[in-house]
Parts: sequence; structure tokens; C-alpha cells
Amino acid sequence: MSGILAGVDQRTQLAGHNRMELLLFRLAGRQCYGINVFKVQEVITCPPLTEMPGSSLVVRGIANMRGKTITVMDLSMSIGGPSLGDTENHFVIITEYNRRVQGFLVGSVDRIVNINWDQILPPPKGLTSDSYMTAVTQIDDELVEIIDVEKVMKEVVGGQEEISDGVIDEAVKERVQHVLVVDDSSVARKQIKRVLDQLAVETTICNNGKEAYDQLQEWVAEGKNLKEWLSLIISDVEMPVMDGYALTTAIRNNAELQGLHVILHTSLSGLFNQAMIEKVGADAFIAKFEPDELTKVVQERLLQHMAEYER
Repeated sequence: MSGILAGVDQRTQLAGHNRMELLLFRLAGRQCYGINVFKVQEVITCPPLTEMPGSSLVVRGIANMRGKTITVMDLSMSIGGPSLGDTENHFVIITEYNRRVQGFLVGSVDRIVNINWDQILPPPKGLTSDSYMTAVTQIDDELVEIIDVEKVMKEVVGGQEEISDGVIDEAVKERVQHVLVVDDSSVARKQIKRVLDQLAVETTICNNGKEAYDQLQEWVAEGKNLKEWLSLIISDVEMPVMDGYALTTAIRNNAELQGLHVILHTSLSGLFNQAMIEKVGADAFIAKFEPDELTKVVQERLLQHMAEYER
């Protein structure tokens, strides 16, 4: 598995066409799970771990890899399941989420599959807010669960949630503006809305790109002048049904929408996204989740929009 990321240039071509590659793995039982290959740096047999006194119970220890210290979390315990027990013969998926590199201990690793994002569906309705499932798909007649890793990371690692003093420019509150937020993670939606609420911004929230594109078309049908009324769109990249790249491409190809300002806000690799924003025509990319940085980028756009449409 050490060569799992070979051929990234070829995989880059998938992302602009609502396609992705999913690494399949299992935890303590038979249930199959998946993770986007672009979030994976490496897959290795679990190395010796050094325990960290006082750390979360789900942190199995730290490993030294190529001169770097990596925290390894038991992914089964992280989502409320049983401990994976002895780490011998288990695997660690080294990932990059939200600017952090960490390892997830898993029971076994299966294979990589190439699928369309429209094959990945929202989780069944009726799940509680405690659920760690953000999407599901079907592979060879087997249900594959996509874990809300942002929820796991928030609970285990934490991080800054509030905007620092002095970051907000009060001038941005002089006129109420509207922002469309698109993200399949309930944690990410709440984090973004908390920032926008402090900027006195009205928000509409959608759970995936298809919902967002349908909402935009509905607003057009209602006769709204979207370039004036909608200040910007903040969209995640990884979403079921239609991803953020496909949403941006659809907006740019629609004469009634193509002038809208789109910010991609994602936990995927920064280098990869810098290349993709040019390919799909997004206006900016922000790595999740730094409230101060998100505030600065958003309010810069809000002030620009206010200047463009001053009454």
C-alpha cells in the first residue's frame, strides 16, 4: 500500500468530472468504510506506538515516521465502536485533514475503487445528531459508509471555534448580505454559520452541490438578481451526489449564474486544490477550519460586493 498515491496526476483528472477514488477499509467488524484517496498520504502496517499519558482514549499513541511525529487514533473507538485491540497486524491510514496530518488505525484495508460522486448518497433520514455517517454508497452489492472525519477530528483534536478579537471589520455589517453555504458535514455547516452570524450575514444552507444548484435555479426562476442579492457561495468539495468542483463548473457554464463568487472551503490537500480552482473557475480556496482566515476572506468579499452594489 505504500505506493497507493502513485499516479496522482491521472487522478486529478477525475475531480473535475464529479468522480473520485475511494479507499475501502474495515474496522472491528464486517462493515465496509471508505475514504477519499486524495486525503490519504500513505497506508502502512501499524508501527510500534508510544503511548501519550493524559491523551484522549481514542489516541493509541504516536509514531515516528521519516522524522515526523504522527498521532495515531483508533478510528473504531472514534466513532463509538469497540477498540481495535492489539495493533499487531492492523493498518494505519496516514491522512491530511484540516491542515493536520494524523493516522487512523483500522482493522484491514481492502482496495481502491473509482466511482462517480452521484453514486455517493446522503445517509438515511432519521439518523441522530450523534451519527458519524456523512454519506453512503454501494460497491459490489455491499453498503459502504463514509465517515464524517471532520466530526471525529473536532471531538478528538478540538481547535479554535471563535473569531479572534479585532478581526471583524464592523463596516461589513452596514448592509445585510446573503451567502449560500454548501457542505455535507453538520459540524462544518455549524462552524461556517457561526462565523457568518458574527458578520451579521443571512445564510441559506444546502447539504450537497445538487441541492445548491437547484436552489440557485429556483432563485433565478423567482426573478432574483443573484449577482446583486447573493454575495458569495461557500462550498465544500467532497459531497454526495454533486461535489464542489462539479457545482462550480455547472455555475460557470450557466449564463445566469456564471458571475457568482465561489469560495471552495475544504479539508483536502491545499496544493491539489490550488490547481483545481483554476481548472473549475472558483474564485478562491480556503483550507478548513480556521475561523479567523475564513472571516478575513469572507469579509473582504462582502466589502467588495457592498462597493459594487452601493445604493
